[in-house]
Amino acid sequence: MIQNPVYISAKDYLVSGEEFQLLYDSEFEMLITNPRPQNEELAKYYESENYISHTDKKQGVVSFLYQTVKKYSLHKKVKLIQKLNKGSGKLLDVGAGTGDFLVAAKSKGWEISGVEVNENARNLAREKSVSLNNSINSFNDQKFDVITMWHVLEHISNYQEVLQTCYSLLKEHGILVIAVPNYKSYDAKYYKSHWAAYDVPRHLWHFSRTSLPKLLKDTFHLICEKPMIFDSFYVSLLSEKYKSAKNFSLKAFVVGLRSNIKAKRTKEYSSIIYCFKKTKPAV
Repeated sequence: MIQNPVYISAKDYLVSGEEFQLLYDSEFEMLITNPRPQNEELAKYYESENYISHTDKKQGVVSFLYQTVKKYSLHKKVKLIQKLNKGSGKLLDVGAGTGDFLVAAKSKGWEISGVEVNENARNLAREKSVSLNNSINSFNDQKFDVITMWHVLEHISNYQEVLQTCYSLLKEHGILVIAVPNYKSYDAKYYKSHWAAYDVPRHLWHFSRTSLPKLLKDTFHLICEKPMIFDSFYVSLLSEKYKSAKNFSLKAFVVGLRSNIKAKRTKEYSSIIYCFKKTKPAV
């Protein structure tokens, strides 16, 4: 068996300091983290108080900026699903974190449900009156208008199985919204092995703009792509920290801005939201 070629090697800067290879999959133009920790082993790589999406932490420059931008982004995300669905409906958020997106959606009339495997994040969500399940398979008897995954798919070991489950849980012509980092963005190419959005081994998969449309071509139609403008700045701040040990760097903002400017022409933004509509599977 011929192994996929190594695209780049990257280090786990958050927890272990271990180095991983990213292997290139030419069929879907994506990268695969190698070695890939199994589920029971993977949990230890999330054991850090600095893993922001599982906390509501606001201390420190990066955390403060993350939480500040998140408030603005929540409004934009809810506005997007309102537009795609032509109003509110039944929503499932997979990888709901501490529940803030569901809180924002509920305030606009959405009937909310969510999945989150991290117990600490579920507990924080419960304090906001959001009850989250720990498995997507808990909803097999329900149908949703919209299913969202905000920077979640790259973490899921059995992602193809989960995408198939999303298909079965959606109503006819239901909407699937997936946001993932783009390893072909300018900031990724600039920071190379220090690019924070590689985030190995928590990110098991690394997608290009063509990956998801190829993966979902038999069951979903791509409606549109939306750039996540702020991600290039946040990721560049973290990348600069990994590269130069600086907690705050103006250079990171320059790189983030340059990435967005270049992406206006290339469409290769640091992170991209993909909006799909459910279709009948190919025979």
